[in-house]
Amino acid sequence: MLVEELGISTRTKICPRSIIETVHTMTILPNPKFSKYRIALTKVISFIYFLDDIYDVHGSLDELLLFTKGINEWEISAIDSLPFYMRICYMALYNTTNEITQMVFKEHGWNPINSLTKSWIALCNAFMVEAKWFAHSHVPMADDYMRNGTISCGVPVVLIHIFFLLGQGLTHDNVNLIESYPKLISSPAKILRLWDDLGSAKDENQDGFDGSCLECFMKENPYCSGQGARDHVMLMISKAWEELNKECFFSSSSFSQDFVMACLNMARMVKVMCSYGGEQKLPLLEEYINLLLLGKG
Repeated sequence: MLVEELGISTRTKICPRSIIETVHTMTILPNPKFSKYRIALTKVISFIYFLDDIYDVHGSLDELLLFTKGINEWEISAIDSLPFYMRICYMALYNTTNEITQMVFKEHGWNPINSLTKSWIALCNAFMVEAKWFAHSHVPMADDYMRNGTISCGVPVVLIHIFFLLGQGLTHDNVNLIESYPKLISSPAKILRLWDDLGSAKDENQDGFDGSCLECFMKENPYCSGQGARDHVMLMISKAWEELNKECFFSSSSFSQDFVMACLNMARMVKVMCSYGGEQKLPLLEEYINLLLLGKG
């Protein structure tokens, strides 16, 4: 099992997410030749879920501040001040990032460690912002929520790792561009953030409100109904799709076709990923997996 290989769930209080929430790597990178990249990417996605649980469920605000400080330092010595379960997760993330760095360097001759660590630092900083909002019962402005939410959704981390794993178009200009979250990255991130908010996905072990664009919009527009807010979010999703389609099909890009398609596939998978049923299950995704992988009708 992947979680056993990472050495997290069996040694901490963090429970692994269902494996069905990580198999969408096959949709993002469907080409059989990318098999080993899908394995690496599944580890990346698993860490996003682990970190999300630390910030949303397990960590106290003081612990989260220490953990975020440690991630920003990105040094092994940073674990000394952390609780045991955070130490294990930190070490596993640190080691896995180094493994992926070595894979990229060996295959493509490029050291991506700075870019990869920046993506994890940005993710944890965004999680920390949301943790502070939650702790202080603060509902941010919708624009502030979306700026932070397009990072905390994890899409930039995933796509930045894909860019380096593919090893196509590795130039300093492209690396600088990828770190600035161009529309190829920010549009799928918006789509995931907004669809997830529409589904009101919430961990069953989590107390309190986790924040959503719907609540932020309704706070700014107190006379707007719940349905009106949902209609507004659907319009935002449509606009994000317009941006992404323009980038993928109507704009010249310095990025490879494989990477462009990975960004598009990420967005295509979102609605299935966020089709939550009862008890926070994903019935539509489970059905697809049963049909495709297990041969169950």
